[in-house]
Amino acid sequence: MPNLTSKELTALEDQISIEQNLVKKFESMASMCSDAKIQQDLRNFAGKHRAHYNTLVSFLQ
Repeated sequence: MPNLTSKELTALEDQISIEQNLVKKFESMASMCSDAKIQQDLRNFAGKHRAHYNTLVSFLQ
């Protein structure tokens, strides 16, 4: 793990939490949507935020 200050670590943890929440929200909205195009767009948004989440988590390793 890189040397992070406590402020950087807190910011990273906050952003990880935000990305995780966005994934859950977009997946939830997609599951409730009946329009196939909008449902796919929401799943794509969830996927992009999942990638952001994974990138951020990699900084903790």
